Parts: sequence; structure tokens; C-alpha cells
Amino acid sequence: MMIPTEPIGSIPRPPALVAALAAALRDPAGQPRLASLIDEAVRATIADFEATGSPVISDGEQAKVENFWSYPVYGAPNTAPDGFRIPLPNGHGQRMPRLVRGPFRYQRYADDYLRAARRHATQPVKQAVISPSALALMYPAEGLPGYPREQFLDDLVREHETELRRCLEAGAHKVQVDFAEAHLAMQLDPGGALLASFIDLNNLALGRFSPEERALIGVHMSATGWSERQSDMARGSMAGYAELIPAVLELRAGNFYLALAGSSEPERILRAVREHARADQRIFVGVTDPHDPRIETPELVRDRILRAAEYIDPERLGTTDDAGFAPFFDDASISRATAFAKIRARVEGTRLASAILETACLESAAAGGAA
Repeated sequence: MMIPTEPIGSIPRPPALVAALAAALRDPAGQPRLASLIDEAVRATIADFEATGSPVISDGEQAKVENFWSYPVYGAPNTAPDGFRIPLPNGHGQRMPRLVRGPFRYQRYADDYLRAARRHATQPVKQAVISPSALALMYPAEGLPGYPREQFLDDLVREHETELRRCLEAGAHKVQVDFAEAHLAMQLDPGGALLASFIDLNNLALGRFSPEERALIGVHMSATGWSERQSDMARGSMAGYAELIPAVLELRAGNFYLALAGSSEPERILRAVREHARADQRIFVGVTDPHDPRIETPELVRDRILRAAEYIDPERLGTTDDAGFAPFFDDASISRATAFAKIRARVEGTRLASAILETACLESAAAGGAA
């Protein structure tokens, strides 16, 4: 029994690339070396990823300009820069683009990143994409003349479906839908109506795929507490996470990547998963915490997995990181070396836990046969 293990996605960018991306955001026409810097960062990131022994890797989201949230619409001519504010600590909140006229169209699909990564990779590559519900925040509350919200949502779901299919066709090991706004929805609307609308919108797209295709699609729900004050972020990051589990597991995906390592109440999350996960859903539990600079030991990772296996059938269990290590391009809260050390601990700890669970399974089978 080998428990599968996968990353979430982002890895801190090299300083030269961070500087070049910042310059490109100020003047998109003034960075002729940006493409070569991105290609080198992707090559180096994949080499470092594979050196950890990880059986599944990513490109570290090195090429996503600005952030993981609005990459598909970066540079869209029918947008303005003063859209929904993504609240981040220490005054670093970023704004989404605001749609100013229809139609809504992606400027870039994530299979471009995947194809570039696979040119360098020898291991399977997974690809992260943003959810339709996150991009739905681009549409202004007052509406747009001649482009009703219903038409916008139709276009949005079609574009998301197209991106998912392109990634699957390009050979993605998995396609991971980032559902970062689940926690934000409950902060904005504690009654749950906004979260329910997000779930319904995302299911409109997921429902267009076959069960076999959905087995290759996953959803990541981070525990981010959206706030512009660090103290609120610390208090709110895991608050209510377990309560989100029943609704999120209604999404029609075959894989779920859940934050667990940074939780003060992991058993509550695991109980919620046990009670609400369907038999066709694999649960990847977070065993490393990207928000903690301390590097987990393989033994700590092992113990976290064994605890999860008390609630989730090991045949449906996987491991991951709680979140990406640098979701915004200039995030320097953790170093590349630390990120890869944590990934190495996740891989080794998963191997240790797999061996223990396999032995237990064999002993159980032998005991059953003897009886």
C-alpha cells in the first residue's frame, strides 16, 4: 500500500524573477527577458522538485504573473484594475480586475504552463487552476449594460470547462481547482448563502465531466483567513474550517486537498470528512504547514498520516501540503530551501506511514484467514 502524495502548487520564485515580474506589472512592454527568466525558473524548480523524491510535481506556478487568482484574465482589455479587493495582511491586499464590458474571455489557459513544465519534467505533473467562483467576483454588483450576469456566468463556466479539458488533454496527472474563496465566502456571509452559490456555480462546470474525468480533477480548500490584519489572520485562519467540509464535499470532484497540519483541531476536520465524504472521493490531508517556518520531520508527518487513517480508509487517503508556499508572486514569507525541505519530509513521512499501514493490513488479512 503506497499512499499517494501530491503538492498543492506554488513555490517561492527566484529573486531575479520576482524583480522582473514586478517590473512587468509596472510596464508590460519593458521586460524582453521575462520569458527566459520564467523558463529558467521553471526548469530549476522542476529539478529541485524531482530531487525531493516527490512522485508528482508542479511547476511551482513560476509563470503565473501577479497571483494564482486572476492569471487567466491578466491583461484583458475589457477590465479595470479597481475590482474586488483580496484582503491580505500587513496592507498587501491585492485587487482583482473588474470587468467593464462583455464578453468575458480567458487571456491564457493553464495548459500553457503545463506544457512548458512537461518539457523539463520526468515525473507526472499536476496543474492548478482557479475556480469559476473566484473569477465571478470580477463582475460588478451594479451589472453591465448589454451583458447581464447570466450571460457572464455562462461564459465563465464555459471558459473554466475549456481550461480543465485542455489541461487533461495536455497530460496533467491531476487538475486541481483552487477554491480559496470558500473561507472568504463565510466571512462575507456567515449565513452560508454565498458559499452555497459558489458551490452551485463550480458544480455547473464539474457536472460537464464524466466520472472518469472527475477522478482526475480535485479541489483544494485552503484555511486562509482573509484579513488585512495579521492578528485577525492568525485567529481566523482555521476558525470554522471543519464547518465548511460538508458543503465543500458536495463539489463533484474526485479528489479533495484539505488543510490539516496547521489546525488546532484536526480531529474535528477528520470527523467531518468521515461523516460527509463520498466513497468515490479521495482525501489528501495536509501534513506540512507552509505558514510555519519550522521544517516538519518525517516522523511527525508519519504520525499525522496515521492519525488521519483512523478516520479515513487508507485506500482513499492521500497526503499533501496545507497550501502552496507562495500563492502571490512576491511572497517571501518562506524560502525555496525551506519549501523543498518540507516537501521532502512529506514524501519521506508518507513512505514511512505507508509501510506501517501495509504491514497492519497484511497482519489483519492473515488473522482473518487463520480464523
